[in-house]
Amino acid sequence: MGELSLGVDRTTIGWAARDPSGLLSPYSYNLRETGPEDVYIRVICCGICHTDIHQIKNDLGASSYPMVPGHEVVGEVVEVGSDVIKFKVGECVGVGTIVGCCKTCGPCIADVEQYCNKRIWSYNDVYTDGKPTQGGFSRAMVVDQKFVVKIPEGMTQEQAAPLLCAGVTVYSPLAHFGLKQISGLRGGILGLGGVGHMGVKLSKAMGHHVTVISSSPKKKEEAIDHLKADAYVISSDATQMQEAADSLDYIIDTVPVFHPLEPYLSLLKLDGKLILTGVINTPLKFISPMVMLGRKVITGSFIGSMKETEEMLNFCNEKGITSTIEIVKMDYINTAFKRLENNDVRYRFVVDVAGSKLDQET
Repeated sequence: MGELSLGVDRTTIGWAARDPSGLLSPYSYNLRETGPEDVYIRVICCGICHTDIHQIKNDLGASSYPMVPGHEVVGEVVEVGSDVIKFKVGECVGVGTIVGCCKTCGPCIADVEQYCNKRIWSYNDVYTDGKPTQGGFSRAMVVDQKFVVKIPEGMTQEQAAPLLCAGVTVYSPLAHFGLKQISGLRGGILGLGGVGHMGVKLSKAMGHHVTVISSSPKKKEEAIDHLKADAYVISSDATQMQEAADSLDYIIDTVPVFHPLEPYLSLLKLDGKLILTGVINTPLKFISPMVMLGRKVITGSFIGSMKETEEMLNFCNEKGITSTIEIVKMDYINTAFKRLENNDVRYRFVVDVAGSKLDQET
């Protein structure tokens, strides 16, 4: 892929969407100079997240083009700024969904900077220098050291990528709501995609009894035999749903499209929690007695802090938790996005960026 330039006006190549069609193609742009707090990273691989589809297709109405997506980035440190002490050249590191925050508000001071109102997204945003941020489907990134994490020794690069969004999206609410510390809880994972399959693995590693909730029986064998879930409930089967009523301490809802909440609220025990993690751009509905008659909680959780990301990576490394991935080259990325929209992936695409010819389309 050629040497990375360390000059001031460093040109790199990424694959960008130009309009709401979402089609990606090669795009050349400049990276900023490595500042005192910055880490210059050669991208090795990057996971594909469902949120990338929302962004490249302007589903949320705030997309700016050209846009290089990708926020599950693993790479090698090429250069560090003068004030960077945590990272060294040659180390394997990761970058997730955000690359900036104000550092002075309540959430930032409390080390939950993902809730900072001035957070800066890894792409489709404007950095403090006034230039657009671009993501990980590119040769290189320059990122503030606060938003860079070390990939633990022994964890493969491709396996690490989906953990930086999908993994921490599940880990954060499990840790924050005190569920991680309680063995024997009965948890539900709604939706068995990129986030959902990590939910099963993490909840199982925490000692929980895990039920996968899905709209059809087609993923049952996969859930039970491969992911080692304890139970499988088909949400369209009224008998199964009735039998599972009032049985779960929590449900992590990973579904990124509109769906009714009532059927799943009925599965929760007294004080049970329905935790929303999927980005949905239409209003969700429920009737208040479904929450009142059981003191149930509908809440949401957004990715995780940098502190939680480090904890999650170490937890996965210690427990031997891996993501189930399909590795593709960059020239396959538009096909991969179409397949992801059709739920045709088991369970996360990871783009081999370093092994791709970024300046060529097939």
